[in-house]
Amino acid sequence: MSDATANQQRIALLGVPIEIGASQAGTLMGPAALRTAGIARLLEELEFTVEDHGDLARPKVVADGPPPANAKYYDEVKSWIRVLSEQAFSIARSGAIPIFMGGDHSLSMGSVNGVARYWQEMGRPLFVLWLDAHADYNTPGTTITGNMHGMSAAFLCGEPGLDQLLGNQVRASITPDQLDLFGIRSIDPLEKKLVHERRIAIADMRAIDEHGVAVLIRRVIERVRAKNGVLHLSFDVDFLDPTVAPGVGTTVPGGATYREAHLIMELLHDSGIVHSVDIVELNPFLDERGRTARAAVELLGSLFGLQITDRRTPTNAMLQGR
Repeated sequence: MSDATANQQRIALLGVPIEIGASQAGTLMGPAALRTAGIARLLEELEFTVEDHGDLARPKVVADGPPPANAKYYDEVKSWIRVLSEQAFSIARSGAIPIFMGGDHSLSMGSVNGVARYWQEMGRPLFVLWLDAHADYNTPGTTITGNMHGMSAAFLCGEPGLDQLLGNQVRASITPDQLDLFGIRSIDPLEKKLVHERRIAIADMRAIDEHGVAVLIRRVIERVRAKNGVLHLSFDVDFLDPTVAPGVGTTVPGGATYREAHLIMELLHDSGIVHSVDIVELNPFLDERGRTARAAVELLGSLFGLQITDRRTPTNAMLQGR
C-alpha cells in the first residue's frame, strides 16, 4: 500500500451485518455507520479505486449436524461464516484489498479463513494482528459466555471445538506464531491458560505502557517480513479506550489512545505488508453522535496513507531510490 502504487490499487468494501456472535445487539448497523462516516470517500481521496460490494445478505440457516455445546447461535454463525469465507477468497483472488466491515468479531472466522486460503495458494504465510481489548481465544470448552465472537482467534489457529464450522470448505488455519494479540486487557482464566500454552505473542496494555506502540508494532512487522509474509489487520474498535470509542458493546477501560492507534496505523502503512482488514464490533446504537464510526474511518485513513504532511518514510524513501 505504498504511495507509489496507490493509483493502481483497488479496495473492496464488504459489509457483514452479523450481530448474533455477540451478546449486545446493534453491530448489524456497523457497515452503514462506516459508510455514513465517509469510508469510501476518504479512500477515493487517497487515490484508491473503491468497489463497494454492499452487505452480505442474511444467509439461509444450515443445520447439518448437532451444534457443539457452549456455542450460542452456532448454526446461524456457521451459515454466515461459510458464505463470507467464499466471498473473502474471491475478493482476495481478484487482486483488491478487502475491507470487511462488521458486524461482530465472529465474522473474522470467515474473512480471515478466506484470505488465508488465497495466500496459501500464493505460497506466502498470512499473519494476523488482532487489535482488541479481548483475546478472543476461547473454545467451546473454555468459554464462560458461549458467545462465538470470543472464539474467532482460536478457530483461526486451528483449535478444536468448531471443527465442522466450514463444512466441506477448506479450513486454512494459521499457526499460533502467526497471531499477535495487541492491546489485550480482558481475558478469561481458561482462555489465558490456552494462550500461554500456545505461546501466542501478546502485547497487553502494560507492555504498551512500558515500551510504547512503536517498538511493539515494529516487532510484528519485522516478524512478518522475516517470513516473506503478509498481514491481515483485525481491528476491533474496543481496542480503543471507551473515551475515544464509546460505540461498542464490550467496553473495557484503559484502552489505546487516539494518538497511539494512529501511530500503529501509520507504521503499518509505511511497512506495506497489510493486504486485508476487518473492522468489527462498531455498535452505532451505543455510539455518541457517530464519534466511534468517525474515529474508525480516520484510523483507516492513516492505514491507507493519509498524512498531515508529506513525511519521508522508509517506504517512500526506498521507492525514490534515496
